[in-house]
Amino acid sequence: MTSSEPRDEFGEYLPLHGMKLVLLTIAVSIASFMEILDMTIVNVSIPSIAGSLAVSPSEGTWAISSYMLAAAVVQPLTGWIGRQYGEVRTFVTSALLFVLFSALCGLATSMPMLIAGRLTQGLVSGPMMSVGQALLLRNYPVKLRGLALGLWAMVVIIAPIFGPIMGGWITDNLSWPWLFYINVPVGILAALIIGVVLRRRESKKMKTPIDAVGLGLLVIGVGSLQFMLDNGNEKDWFSSVEIIVAAVVAVVAIGFMIPWELTDRHPVVDLHLFRRRNFLVGTTTIAVAYFAFMGVNVVFPLWLQTTLGYTSTWAGLAMAPVGMLALVLAPIIGRNLHRINLRAAASLAFLIFGINIWWVAGLNETASFSQLALPRLFQGIGVPLFFLPLNQIVMAGVGPAELASAAGLSNFIRTISGSISTAVCVYLWNTRTDYHHAVLTEHIRPDSNAWLSFQQQLDSHGISGTTAAAYTDQLITQQAMTLAVSDVFYLLAVAFLVLIPFVWYARPPFGAPGTGSAH
Repeated sequence: MTSSEPRDEFGEYLPLHGMKLVLLTIAVSIASFMEILDMTIVNVSIPSIAGSLAVSPSEGTWAISSYMLAAAVVQPLTGWIGRQYGEVRTFVTSALLFVLFSALCGLATSMPMLIAGRLTQGLVSGPMMSVGQALLLRNYPVKLRGLALGLWAMVVIIAPIFGPIMGGWITDNLSWPWLFYINVPVGILAALIIGVVLRRRESKKMKTPIDAVGLGLLVIGVGSLQFMLDNGNEKDWFSSVEIIVAAVVAVVAIGFMIPWELTDRHPVVDLHLFRRRNFLVGTTTIAVAYFAFMGVNVVFPLWLQTTLGYTSTWAGLAMAPVGMLALVLAPIIGRNLHRINLRAAASLAFLIFGINIWWVAGLNETASFSQLALPRLFQGIGVPLFFLPLNQIVMAGVGPAELASAAGLSNFIRTISGSISTAVCVYLWNTRTDYHHAVLTEHIRPDSNAWLSFQQQLDSHGISGTTAAAYTDQLITQQAMTLAVSDVFYLLAVAFLVLIPFVWYARPPFGAPGTGSAH
């Protein structure tokens, strides 16, 4: 694309202003929202999808894992794809292909067809969010780049929370294909806006030979890792030969990929970014914090539905308050990001998270909706304080040509961390449930006064024999699951508190190129 757009002394386009900047922000935001939403919107609809396509619910989960697997593989390739074809063209093409394969997912008449559609949908969506983040930073005025990150982070925060709520409502009131059809107008609108607003502002292209070995190792390694994480709990982890094989393949492939990418002249994944102290500290901190954040977001609604009897919609509503204050505060914090101490802000966020998760860990199955939702509301204060400063630290000193690579690699690490968290936290919850169930069952014995008293209460209500045994086991299981949730939440709360000193290993200045510093 030949351009007459004005450039600065470094050859970069001058920032956008006015309506063009507003339209750019809208396009990137709705595209990012759409991509992240598709990771969670299907979750609560698996029973409906599985029933419609005549497969078991466990087979239906491949509609989730196939998308996650493909998107995770492509994310670290974002920088290479953007350099090869231009970031504007990459974004527009990605959005339009996402629309096409979303429509094909909605038209699926069998599970293999849906899985193929979701796999391809994930492949084409991979670059969209990271390239969109790079386009925002590249075209925003330097002093407003914190605001740009704030708006983008707000979308990243809100989409996973509202995904299950929207998914449940659409499935109950329309039908599951509309989970995918809603992407069509949104994707076309985003592609159209970016195509018009940035048509003369294409990034510099750099044709480099494809690193076939690195690409192959990445696909095999990440694919095997994602398969292991998606199926580990169902297959009892390393009791399964499939999981053992997947783990070995993942370790070997990724183990070979790292030195290969560090020594190849044209790597598909630029691991040299980790030589930068702030990128390493910021990305590592985000990975651990996102692990703990996602752990709560996965286990909490599962506990509400399996133990407290909440529907998927009400579980989603109990989760939603975390987004309320985050939605309000993210643009404000983003606009003032250059004025605040980033390490102190992240430390405050981790303290807020730790306190609120500890608070929830102390609740039990008798807690009311308001008691469960209130800590989530206050936790929302910490969300933008954690996400925005750390993203600024990650991007500190990253040049315009490396924005897409840095964003893609950082988002990839965050995505994998979320997948690991889902698998590990559910495993810990199940394991601790079994432990507490065994401990509580030990108290049911003939010489226990508490058990004898409880039996008398059951008898007075006409509950005896096998019915009494089944009722007692149900109560024990409910209490064991609640105690297990507390164990997991206490662990995650400690993880947030441990991160506080680690974030101070980052070193200012943290401003983007040409900004000045934020401490």
